[in-house]
This record gives sequence, structure tokens and C-alpha cells, in this order.
Amino acid sequence: MNDMFKILAGSASTYMGEGVAAAMDTTLGNVILQRFSDGEFQPSIEETVRGKDVIIVQSTFPPTDNLFELLLLIDAAKRASAKRIIAVMPYFGFARQDRKDKPRVAIGAKLVANLLTAAGVNRVITMDLHAEQIQGFFEVPVDHLYASTIFIPHLEAMNIPDLVIAAPDTGGTKRANAYAKILGVDLAICYKQRKVANKVDSMTVIGDVQGKNVVLIDDMVDTAGTLCKAAEMMLENGALSVRAICTHAVLSGQAYERIENSVLKELIVTDSIPLKEGVPTSKIQVLGVSKLFADVLHNLLENKSISSHFIIS
Repeated sequence: MNDMFKILAGSASTYMGEGVAAAMDTTLGNVILQRFSDGEFQPSIEETVRGKDVIIVQSTFPPTDNLFELLLLIDAAKRASAKRIIAVMPYFGFARQDRKDKPRVAIGAKLVANLLTAAGVNRVITMDLHAEQIQGFFEVPVDHLYASTIFIPHLEAMNIPDLVIAAPDTGGTKRANAYAKILGVDLAICYKQRKVANKVDSMTVIGDVQGKNVVLIDDMVDTAGTLCKAAEMMLENGALSVRAICTHAVLSGQAYERIENSVLKELIVTDSIPLKEGVPTSKIQVLGVSKLFADVLHNLLENKSISSHFIIS
């Protein structure tokens, strides 16, 4: 079977590609990235992929070069006569731009979908999209995996007493409610108001967290402003402790310092985005998702069902 597919990785997700390849009992394909003095770059696939299923692993977090490198790799595989091209995007960048929320703005997520399709992708596998309807932006199959298949067993193993699941904002209520139902615990919601992006003006807590150990659930943590403020609000309302689970560790600006100095006991994330080096991470625990993607890819290549990975939402 290994002769029928090839796993490649972009430079931003080489570690993830190596993990997926190891879980599928193969090695990562050889890709060379040539950079020119003006900043332009050109990826080159250094082995044959003719007639094979080509799996390209790359998260598209900033800078935008990561997205463009993925597009170039897809185009290179297509021109090298690959049978089928599968883009594995653990983190789908520009997902927050899923609609026109004010006049004269782009719908970035739709544009990215169009670019991937135009480049020649045949299938996309991603995880915990910021907005699930982004799947509908594509004219090719999209497999939307849930990190909860990893987080739920981890939470159960922690055996936290008097547990309450909480959403740091109303947009994450559906996700947090799914966790609460599966774990059989209560749900709390933080209602926030903001006038500009990445800055919270006010926040209140809906639900009873008195004497409870709270776990905040979200799809991503960016500046960590909302997350840290929500944690403070939980303690002010009588919570015993506050942890957070966020799939994608975007962690921009002063996020690392905010988390380190916050009341959060722990932040649990996946390795869809690598943590930065030389920053405080003592409160951050990372769970790997390579095996999750490898299991799905194995079933896809064997034409087996992958529906078991979509049960928890």
C-alpha cells in the first residue's frame, strides 16, 4: 500500500508530516524549498509521485507564505501527474473571515477555498474550523475532524471533581455544550461585548460556577485576552479553579505572557500550530494529533468509513 501514496509536508508543518508518516508506517517524501534573495520561494518534490495519492500536510497559520507554499506544492503535485491530491490542513487559516460582517470586506475563507480548488486539490482534511459552514465553500470533499476525540478522553482521565464546562463567548456555546453533554456536567457561558477585534469591553457569566472546577472550551486562542478575562470572571463568581482547552494555539502578540501571568491553572492545546521557542510555556500542555489524521488517511486510502471521527462535535 505504501507504494500507492506519498506524504509530503510544507516547511511550517514538517513535524506534523513526520508524525503522520510514522503513524502510517512510512517516511516523509523529500521536498526542497528554494528561496531567492528577493524573498520568493519555490518548493520542489524530489521524488516521483506519478499515479500516486499525494498527501500534503501544511497548517496555514501566519505568515501567508505558509498558505502559498501549500498552493505551490499542490500545483507541483498536479503537474507531476499525481493521481489524487489530499491537503491535510490541521489549522485552516483565514477561517474567521467566513462572512461579510460589514460592508466592503472580503470573505477570506471562501477565497482560500477557491485558491485550493484552482491549484488542483481533490480533497481537504482539516480540524475544528472556526465556522463549520466553511465546508460548504468547497466544491471538493472536506473532512472536518474534531479535536474533542482527543480532548474528551484526556479530560476523563484527569478525573476533575465538580467539573463545569464553559464557553468563553456565546459563539462557542455549541462546542462547549457538546463537551458538557458527553461528560454529563453543567454548562456555563461568558457573554462578552467588544467594539473592536481582539479587545473585550465587558463580560458577564451565565450559569452557576460556585464551588466548581471550570474548563473553558474554544476552537482557538489568539491574543488570549478573552480567555484570561473569562478565567478571572469564573474565579470572581466562585469557581475553585479554571483550565482551558483550545484546539489551535495561534498565540499572537502578548498571548504567552498573558497566559503565564493569568489565573489559568492550565491551557491544553493541540500541535496543529507549533509553540514558539523562547517564550514562557509552563502552563501550556500540547496533545499531538498526528495519529488522528493518520487514522483518517488510512481509512480513506483503504476506502473505509471515517464517520466515527465525526461523532463528537
